[in-house]
Amino acid sequence: MQDVFCELKLTNVAASLCNALNVEKPNEANEPLEALVKLCEGKGVDRVLMYNPDAVALWIFEKYAPLFTPVMLNTSVTLPLQSVMPSVTPVCFGTMYTGATPDVHGIQSYTKPVIKTDSVFDALIRAGKKPCIVSTGNDSMSKIFLEREMDYFIVEAPDEANEKAIELIKEDKYDFIAVYNGNYDGTMHRYGPESEESINALKHNINAFETLADAVKENWQNHKTLIGFAPDHGCHEIDGGCGSHGLYMPEDMNIVHFYGII
Repeated sequence: MQDVFCELKLTNVAASLCNALNVEKPNEANEPLEALVKLCEGKGVDRVLMYNPDAVALWIFEKYAPLFTPVMLNTSVTLPLQSVMPSVTPVCFGTMYTGATPDVHGIQSYTKPVIKTDSVFDALIRAGKKPCIVSTGNDSMSKIFLEREMDYFIVEAPDEANEKAIELIKEDKYDFIAVYNGNYDGTMHRYGPESEESINALKHNINAFETLADAVKENWQNHKTLIGFAPDHGCHEIDGGCGSHGLYMPEDMNIVHFYGII
Protein backbone atom coordinates (compact mmCIF):
# COMPACT_ATOMS: atom_id res chain seq x y z
CA MET A 1 0.00 0.00 0.00
CA GLN A 2 1.35 3.40 -1.01
CA ASP A 3 2.11 5.85 1.80
CA VAL A 4 -0.53 8.56 2.05
CA PHE A 5 0.38 12.09 3.10
CA CYS A 6 -2.11 14.79 4.06
CA GLU A 7 -2.91 17.28 1.31
CA LEU A 8 -3.17 20.39 3.51
CA LYS A 9 0.16 21.81 4.67
CA LEU A 10 1.65 23.17 7.88
CA THR A 11 2.97 26.10 5.82
CA ASN A 12 -0.59 27.47 5.62
CA VAL A 13 -1.10 27.87 9.37
CA ALA A 14 0.79 31.15 9.92
CA ALA A 15 -1.27 33.11 7.39
CA SER A 16 -4.44 31.59 8.85
CA LEU A 17 -3.61 32.89 12.33
CA CYS A 18 -2.87 36.36 11.01
CA ASN A 19 -6.02 36.33 8.91
CA ALA A 20 -8.05 35.54 12.04
CA LEU A 21 -6.80 38.78 13.62
CA ASN A 22 -7.08 40.78 10.39
CA VAL A 23 -3.31 41.20 10.17
CA GLU A 24 -1.10 40.93 7.09
CA LYS A 25 0.53 37.50 6.89
CA PRO A 26 4.30 37.04 7.35
CA ASN A 27 6.34 37.94 4.29
CA GLU A 28 7.25 34.37 3.30
CA ALA A 29 4.07 32.62 4.43
CA ASN A 30 1.88 30.52 2.19
CA GLU A 31 -1.79 31.39 1.82
CA PRO A 32 -4.24 30.70 4.68
CA LEU A 33 -6.27 27.53 5.03
CA GLU A 34 -9.73 27.94 3.52
CA ALA A 35 -11.42 26.21 6.44
CA LEU A 36 -9.92 28.63 8.96
CA VAL A 37 -10.74 31.64 6.80
CA LYS A 38 -14.37 30.52 6.73
CA LEU A 39 -14.36 29.70 10.44
CA CYS A 40 -13.21 33.21 11.37
CA GLU A 41 -15.03 35.17 8.68
CA GLY A 42 -17.30 37.80 10.21
CA LYS A 43 -16.71 36.55 13.75
CA GLY A 44 -14.72 39.56 14.97
CA VAL A 45 -11.86 37.45 16.34
CA ASP A 46 -9.53 39.59 18.46
CA ARG A 47 -7.66 36.96 20.48
CA VAL A 48 -5.76 33.77 19.59
CA LEU A 49 -4.69 31.03 21.99
CA MET A 50 -2.44 28.40 20.43
CA TYR A 51 -1.75 25.27 22.47
CA ASN A 52 1.25 23.41 21.02
CA PRO A 53 1.64 19.81 22.26
CA ASP A 54 4.75 18.20 20.81
CA ALA A 55 4.68 15.06 18.61
CA VAL A 56 0.95 14.25 18.57
CA ALA A 57 0.51 12.35 15.29
CA LEU A 58 -2.59 11.99 13.14
CA TRP A 59 -2.41 8.21 13.60
CA ILE A 60 -2.50 8.67 17.38
CA PHE A 61 -5.72 10.69 17.03
CA GLU A 62 -7.22 8.12 14.68
CA LYS A 63 -6.39 5.22 17.01
CA TYR A 64 -7.30 6.95 20.27
CA ALA A 65 -10.00 9.36 19.08
CA PRO A 66 -12.23 9.03 22.20
CA LEU A 67 -9.41 10.47 24.30
CA PHE A 68 -9.66 13.66 22.26
CA THR A 69 -13.30 14.30 23.13
CA PRO A 70 -12.50 17.37 25.31
CA VAL A 71 -10.51 18.85 22.41
CA MET A 72 -13.28 18.22 19.89
CA LEU A 73 -15.96 19.64 22.21
CA ASN A 74 -14.03 22.91 22.43
CA THR A 75 -13.32 23.18 18.71
CA SER A 76 -15.28 22.91 15.48
CA VAL A 77 -12.69 22.38 12.72
CA THR A 78 -10.41 19.33 12.50
CA LEU A 79 -7.58 19.65 9.97
CA PRO A 80 -5.21 16.82 9.01
CA LEU A 81 -1.99 18.51 7.91
CA GLN A 82 1.33 17.50 6.40
CA SER A 83 4.34 18.70 8.38
CA VAL A 84 7.81 19.40 6.92
CA MET A 85 11.14 17.62 6.66
CA PRO A 86 13.04 16.87 8.68
CA SER A 87 10.05 16.27 10.95
CA VAL A 88 11.71 17.47 14.15
CA THR A 89 10.56 20.12 16.59
CA PRO A 90 12.51 23.30 15.74
CA VAL A 91 12.10 22.76 12.00
CA CYS A 92 8.36 22.22 12.28
CA PHE A 93 7.58 25.05 14.71
CA GLY A 94 9.75 27.28 12.56
CA THR A 95 7.43 26.50 9.67
CA MET A 96 4.23 26.70 11.72
CA TYR A 97 4.88 30.28 12.81
CA THR A 98 6.60 31.65 9.69
CA GLY A 99 4.52 29.86 7.06
CA ALA A 100 7.79 29.21 5.22
CA THR A 101 9.52 25.99 4.27
CA PRO A 102 12.71 25.03 6.16
CA ASP A 103 15.00 26.12 3.31
CA VAL A 104 13.52 29.61 3.67
CA HIS A 105 13.35 30.03 7.46
CA GLY A 106 16.75 28.39 7.80
CA ILE A 107 16.32 25.59 10.35
CA GLN A 108 16.90 22.32 8.50
CA SER A 109 18.09 20.07 11.32
CA TYR A 110 17.63 19.67 15.06
CA THR A 111 19.19 23.01 15.93
CA LYS A 112 17.66 26.03 17.69
CA PRO A 113 18.99 29.27 16.23
CA VAL A 114 16.89 32.42 16.35
CA ILE A 115 14.84 32.57 13.15
CA LYS A 116 15.31 35.85 11.29
CA THR A 117 12.56 35.15 8.74
CA ASP A 118 9.35 37.12 9.24
CA SER A 119 6.94 35.31 11.57
CA VAL A 120 3.45 35.54 12.98
CA PHE A 121 4.94 37.29 15.98
CA ASP A 122 6.60 39.95 13.80
CA ALA A 123 3.40 40.48 11.83
CA LEU A 124 1.40 40.94 15.02
CA ILE A 125 3.92 43.38 16.48
CA ARG A 126 3.85 45.48 13.28
CA ALA A 127 0.08 45.64 13.58
CA GLY A 128 0.26 46.88 17.17
CA LYS A 129 -0.78 43.56 18.70
CA LYS A 130 0.76 41.98 21.80
CA PRO A 131 1.90 38.36 21.36
CA CYS A 132 3.72 36.21 23.89
CA ILE A 133 5.23 32.73 24.13
CA VAL A 134 4.95 30.43 27.16
CA SER A 135 7.38 27.53 27.03
CA THR A 136 9.74 25.33 29.00
CA GLY A 137 13.43 26.17 29.17
CA ASN A 138 15.78 24.95 26.42
CA ASP A 139 12.89 23.80 24.23
CA SER A 140 12.50 25.03 20.66
CA MET A 141 9.66 27.45 21.31
CA SER A 142 11.71 29.10 24.07
CA LYS A 143 14.58 29.80 21.65
CA ILE A 144 13.79 30.06 17.94
CA PHE A 145 11.57 33.17 18.12
CA LEU A 146 13.65 35.21 20.55
CA GLU A 147 14.86 38.77 19.85
CA ARG A 148 11.39 40.15 19.13
CA GLU A 149 9.79 43.08 20.98
CA MET A 150 7.45 40.76 22.85
CA ASP A 151 7.21 38.88 26.14
CA TYR A 152 8.55 35.39 26.80
CA PHE A 153 7.64 33.31 29.83
CA ILE A 154 10.13 30.47 30.17
CA VAL A 155 9.44 27.99 32.98
CA GLU A 156 10.71 24.64 34.20
CA ALA A 157 7.86 22.22 33.48
CA PRO A 158 4.75 21.89 31.29
CA ASP A 159 2.38 22.28 34.23
CA GLU A 160 4.08 25.56 35.11
CA ALA A 161 3.66 26.72 31.51
CA ASN A 162 -0.05 25.98 31.64
CA GLU A 163 -0.45 27.72 34.98
CA LYS A 164 1.38 30.78 33.64
CA ALA A 165 -0.84 30.78 30.54
CA ILE A 166 -3.93 30.82 32.76
CA GLU A 167 -2.48 33.78 34.67
CA LEU A 168 -1.93 35.61 31.39
CA ILE A 169 -5.45 34.86 30.21
CA LYS A 170 -6.77 36.35 33.44
CA GLU A 171 -4.60 39.45 32.96
CA ASP A 172 -6.19 39.92 29.53
CA LYS A 173 -3.43 42.03 27.98
CA TYR A 174 -2.13 39.72 25.24
CA ASP A 175 -3.77 39.35 21.83
CA PHE A 176 -1.92 36.12 21.02
CA ILE A 177 -0.64 33.47 23.42
CA ALA A 178 1.36 30.44 22.24
CA VAL A 179 1.73 27.71 24.89
CA TYR A 180 4.20 24.85 24.36
CA ASN A 181 4.05 21.47 26.15
CA GLY A 182 6.69 18.82 25.42
CA ASN A 183 5.68 16.09 27.85
CA TYR A 184 4.16 13.64 25.33
CA ASP A 185 7.24 13.91 23.13
CA GLY A 186 9.52 13.27 26.09
CA THR A 187 7.72 10.15 27.26
CA MET A 188 7.21 8.91 23.70
CA HIS A 189 10.97 8.93 23.09
CA ARG A 190 11.68 7.00 26.27
CA TYR A 191 8.81 4.53 26.39
CA GLY A 192 7.18 4.46 22.93
CA PRO A 193 4.21 6.32 21.44
CA GLU A 194 1.58 3.95 22.86
CA SER A 195 3.10 3.13 26.23
CA GLU A 196 1.07 3.73 29.37
CA GLU A 197 3.38 6.60 30.27
CA SER A 198 2.93 8.24 26.88
CA ILE A 199 -0.84 7.84 26.76
CA ASN A 200 -1.00 9.38 30.23
CA ALA A 201 1.09 12.30 28.96
CA LEU A 202 -1.27 12.65 26.00
CA LYS A 203 -4.25 12.71 28.36
CA HIS A 204 -2.45 15.38 30.35
CA ASN A 205 -2.06 17.48 27.20
CA ILE A 206 -5.73 17.08 26.34
CA ASN A 207 -6.79 18.04 29.86
CA ALA A 208 -4.46 21.04 29.75
CA PHE A 209 -6.10 22.24 26.55
CA GLU A 210 -9.54 21.85 28.10
CA THR A 211 -8.45 23.83 31.16
CA LEU A 212 -7.07 26.61 28.98
CA ALA A 213 -10.28 26.70 26.96
CA ASP A 214 -12.28 26.98 30.18
CA ALA A 215 -10.06 29.87 31.28
CA VAL A 216 -10.75 31.65 28.00
CA LYS A 217 -14.49 31.15 28.42
CA GLU A 218 -14.39 32.53 31.95
CA ASN A 219 -12.01 35.43 31.49
CA TRP A 220 -12.25 36.55 27.86
CA GLN A 221 -15.99 36.90 27.64
CA ASN A 222 -15.59 40.33 26.04
CA HIS A 223 -13.49 38.87 23.23
CA LYS A 224 -13.83 36.42 20.38
CA THR A 225 -11.00 33.93 20.62
CA LEU A 226 -9.61 31.49 18.06
CA ILE A 227 -8.21 28.54 20.00
CA GLY A 228 -6.00 25.88 18.50
CA PHE A 229 -4.67 22.47 19.53
CA ALA A 230 -1.71 22.41 17.19
CA PRO A 231 1.14 19.84 17.27
CA ASP A 232 4.27 20.12 15.16
CA HIS A 233 5.03 16.59 13.88
CA GLY A 234 4.14 12.97 14.51
CA CYS A 235 6.04 9.94 15.77
CA HIS A 236 6.66 6.23 15.28
CA GLU A 237 7.93 3.29 17.30
CA ILE A 238 11.48 2.05 16.80
CA ASP A 239 13.44 -1.01 17.94
CA GLY A 240 13.44 -1.51 21.67
CA GLY A 241 9.96 -0.09 22.10
CA CYS A 242 11.13 3.52 22.12
CA GLY A 243 9.74 6.30 19.96
CA SER A 244 11.26 8.57 17.36
CA HIS A 245 10.46 10.97 14.51
CA GLY A 246 12.21 12.92 11.78
CA LEU A 247 11.56 10.70 8.76
CA TYR A 248 9.53 11.25 5.61
CA MET A 249 6.82 8.78 6.52
CA PRO A 250 3.11 9.27 7.26
CA GLU A 251 3.52 8.46 10.94
CA ASP A 252 5.96 11.36 11.36
CA MET A 253 4.61 13.78 8.76
CA ASN A 254 0.83 13.59 9.21
CA ILE A 255 -0.53 15.59 12.12
CA VAL A 256 -3.92 16.98 13.08
CA HIS A 257 -4.90 20.46 14.24
CA PHE A 258 -8.14 21.42 15.95
CA TYR A 259 -9.53 24.98 15.89
CA GLY A 260 -12.57 26.65 17.33
CA ILE A 261 -13.92 30.06 18.32
CA ILE A 262 -14.91 30.86 21.87
